[in-house]
Amino acid sequence: MYLSTSQIVSQKQSLVVTAQLQQAIHLLQLSNQDLARFIEEQSEENPFVELRVKTQTAPLPIAPRGGSDTDWDRIGNLAADPGPSLYAHATAEVDRLGLSLVDRQRAEAFLDALEPSGWLGQSLEMIALNGAMTVTEAEHLLTVLQTVEPAGLFARNLAECLRLQAAEQGILSPVFSAVLNNLPKLASADLKGLARVCACELDELRAVLRQLRGLNPKPGAVFDGPVSAVRPPDLIVTRGEDGWKVDLNRSTLPSVHVRPGEAARSVSRTAEGKVWAEERVNVARWLQRAVEHRNMTTLKVGAEVVKRQAEFLEHGPAHLRPMILREVADAIGVHESTVSRVTQGMLIQTPQGTLPLKTFFNAALGPRGDSAGSAAAVRHRIKQLVANENPECPLSDDTIVEILGKDGIELARRTVAKYRDMLNIPSSVQRRRQAVVSGAV
Repeated sequence: MYLSTSQIVSQKQSLVVTAQLQQAIHLLQLSNQDLARFIEEQSEENPFVELRVKTQTAPLPIAPRGGSDTDWDRIGNLAADPGPSLYAHATAEVDRLGLSLVDRQRAEAFLDALEPSGWLGQSLEMIALNGAMTVTEAEHLLTVLQTVEPAGLFARNLAECLRLQAAEQGILSPVFSAVLNNLPKLASADLKGLARVCACELDELRAVLRQLRGLNPKPGAVFDGPVSAVRPPDLIVTRGEDGWKVDLNRSTLPSVHVRPGEAARSVSRTAEGKVWAEERVNVARWLQRAVEHRNMTTLKVGAEVVKRQAEFLEHGPAHLRPMILREVADAIGVHESTVSRVTQGMLIQTPQGTLPLKTFFNAALGPRGDSAGSAAAVRHRIKQLVANENPECPLSDDTIVEILGKDGIELARRTVAKYRDMLNIPSSVQRRRQAVVSGAV
């Protein structure tokens, strides 16, 4: 066997994802607030980096048609005092009961078991174990705790919660009590069967149900929990003389300022210090260019989205056009993944409300083209149909398919059922039962 060695020279091209490239890709996914935090972190490590945010006031938004709970004009209202939490209120109510020192300590086990609904989230046996007391002692103490305001706190289930409230209002009649003992029949909307069990007439039963609907099944929900902050939008859409315009939210838009002269004076004049300073300045200048590129790319994506979704801005969700990432990427000359990263966490303020930029990307139903409907627009149409239906005769999925077909939207029944589930809309049978129970029928 003959063995030999040889050298072969070849050329090849490869893309190397450097640390700077990874950082540039990361910047594309950041909102204005996240970007400001990132630049601030960089300024702590690099004396040549300075964070600057313009303090100009953001333009007032256009009031959206139909309103939205996440609109930009509601952000200021979040600063209001939310009031005491459920735990703080319940603790204050227990303190006013004048319990003995032992019972007050035991009551902590009940307070710890309170859920946001105001019900107890643990069994009485477990609470007795946690409070170092017998089940009999726990039952006696629970009876005392259930006298606090609002009525229904410390209830173990729905029936007990409603019973406490009915007793406080003086409406706990024998028929009312019988209804609470048979809530499963009420949930199935079997009023005739429920009337037989409660030994009453339908008219008397309906009167009790009207009183029942006036009670609060979750008394703890009236206490505000921690307020989740609503951040400002990153893009703002306004109507100009030439049509819709989009701009970056300058009031929250951060920028990088490089200060080589000031910081260099604090660095050692040794050769090693000069090399380090030069390296840090180059990093700061690169970060400045990367942030400017991120802002420019974000604005390009936003402008293309607004251009394609002008009908949505004018008329609302029913006119949302089908649009995919590749279409926007080809239009502005970037890769599809770049558009995906830009739209990941961006909020855009429109006349229809402040929405995630990702909302505007929807698959088309049927052939591509201007006449193709988007999945989001169809879901909005289904939601409108259900909202305007007759409670006595809710629209079945087959009926919705027929209505949409007359509008030129061809869908399978299972697709309508899927969209209905996505919108958390019950079936027609369940909606009919809910209408009966609520008194709408």
